[in-house]
Amino acid sequence: MSSTAHAHGKTPKNALMVGAVGVVFGDIGTSPLYTLKEAFGEHYGLVANQANVLGILSLVFWAMLLVVTLKYVMIITRADNRGEGGILSLMTVVMRALPIASPLTYGIGILGIMGTAFFFGDAVITPAMTVLSAVEGMKVIAPGLEAFVIPAALVILVILFSCQRFGTEKVGRIFGPVMLVWFFCIALLGLLQIVKNPGILLALNPMYGISFFIENGVGAWLLLGAVVLCVTGGEALYADMGHFGRMPIRNAWMLVVLPSLVLNYFGQGALILENPAATSNPFFSMVPPALLIPMIVLATLAAVIASQAVISGAFSLARQAIQLGYLPRLQLKHTSVHTIGQIYVPWVNYILFFTVIMLVIGFKDSSSMAAAYGVSVTGSMLIDTFLMIILASQGWRLKAPVIWFFGLSFLIIDIALFSANAIKFLNGAWVPVLLGLMVFTIMRTWRHGRDLVRGQINRESLRIEHFIKSVQVDPPVRVPGTAIFMTPSNDYLPPSLLHNLKHNKVLHTQNILLSVETLSVPRADQEERYSMLDLGSGFYRLNFRYGYMEDPDVPKTLALMKAAGLVLDPMDTTYFASREALIAKADQGMALWRDKLFLFMSRNATPATEFFGIPGERLVELGTKVVI
Repeated sequence: MSSTAHAHGKTPKNALMVGAVGVVFGDIGTSPLYTLKEAFGEHYGLVANQANVLGILSLVFWAMLLVVTLKYVMIITRADNRGEGGILSLMTVVMRALPIASPLTYGIGILGIMGTAFFFGDAVITPAMTVLSAVEGMKVIAPGLEAFVIPAALVILVILFSCQRFGTEKVGRIFGPVMLVWFFCIALLGLLQIVKNPGILLALNPMYGISFFIENGVGAWLLLGAVVLCVTGGEALYADMGHFGRMPIRNAWMLVVLPSLVLNYFGQGALILENPAATSNPFFSMVPPALLIPMIVLATLAAVIASQAVISGAFSLARQAIQLGYLPRLQLKHTSVHTIGQIYVPWVNYILFFTVIMLVIGFKDSSSMAAAYGVSVTGSMLIDTFLMIILASQGWRLKAPVIWFFGLSFLIIDIALFSANAIKFLNGAWVPVLLGLMVFTIMRTWRHGRDLVRGQINRESLRIEHFIKSVQVDPPVRVPGTAIFMTPSNDYLPPSLLHNLKHNKVLHTQNILLSVETLSVPRADQEERYSMLDLGSGFYRLNFRYGYMEDPDVPKTLALMKAAGLVLDPMDTTYFASREALIAKADQGMALWRDKLFLFMSRNATPATEFFGIPGERLVELGTKVVI
């Protein structure tokens, strides 16, 4: 059983379900703030008559049922990577299911990076969109308060991002209860309106959605750009699966979240039929005037929780990307002594904060931002579907008719949703596309740049077996102690070892070539944590392996080596590492601008020795020049 499963087993299922309500469903849970408001906005020019209201509600209901319930809750959550979910986990699961040297491997890697890039775009737009939508309730209280919406949103966002360095352990305990209150309130508000007009429940019939498409044609397809807002955040239930487990997330969705959302959406529809003027802000129009201020406060709290969940998700995804070699090593700070998954990444936080503030100032209201919101979400969902189809055929070995039926059905839905949002490129959809392109370029450049550096170093080095033979023929002076040479590939002689021998004319009695490998699983099992090979003449080849959700701690793992027969005295052990001086050359490697981008990231990356927990007082760094 995985460590994740053990962790879940220690926590009561009801507590896990409440936690899932607070963390996983904050984004999709705040979608009623803006979905129908946007659907009946000026972008689409729809009249609030019975046919349109029932048609749109039918599309909203079936989108939640097919995309979130069937695709994510029932199917994709089964594609876990030792209990963990998310786009990078799905990518590694699919890759493991492929035959060796499959031509699909490269394409799947590209899809995984694209999905990660789209997620970071979502992580930027979600806080701006949800907080703006919540504080726009001020305009319902008094139109004169409109001038305070942007300042209020900015203040909330400044506080939110400023608090990230303290972690969410203490505040996170109230996430579940607050969101339970939120879902209870929105369900009650919707139910009160449905009681007045129970005929609105006819929209549960999918024929109303089909009729809406037949009558409106292209207009109905364009409207999917607003309908998709009801499923934003649906992919989060898969990404956060490792924190809560599949069943608590499934139960939270089926028992709490989905019923509350359906009641609220249908209640908004009932109100719009009774009072078409409510389309300006149907959510807050349902609230009794005396309760408007408390509801705005609750909506703001829910928006902050939704934003916090996606920001924490960005930190977690950045950590996975770093460990898997898709991003440079960044400073990671643990914010909880109890929960290892709670981390803070300063660089990511600064970039998110700056971009979110620019979005709020640039778009000014949630309706303008809605055009940009759907592209990153639907892009991620489309990539998930492609990967799911490959996994179903290569890993799950399902019958072809089953794959074709479900695969094509989900592809048609996802392509329709994605295209309806992409068509709004000039109206704001270019923002997440640009953000995604930037993240994609950074990740591809870093990965390719590291491969070039490693390849260049190996070409200029000797295989370690050849070096040991030369040492046996012409032995250098040996000094007492242990030297540990950090190297990305211990098949080749580390530059630090060669430079040490060249300048100091000595070798230690015991020399360990240590490489650290990140596995495509969240946590390495104890039996695969390390492997060691005695190469003779006092040389050892040592491999440490960590999962992409773990923090590599070399000294701590070295302490486990006594069982393998390797005895180390920490006070008599010296670590040697190479510090690469990178030089960009126009006629080799990548394009010169990508070389310069890679050099910038390398200079600002956390040194590998610090990242791996190497004690500075026992470290010797030797420079080596690498031309890429």
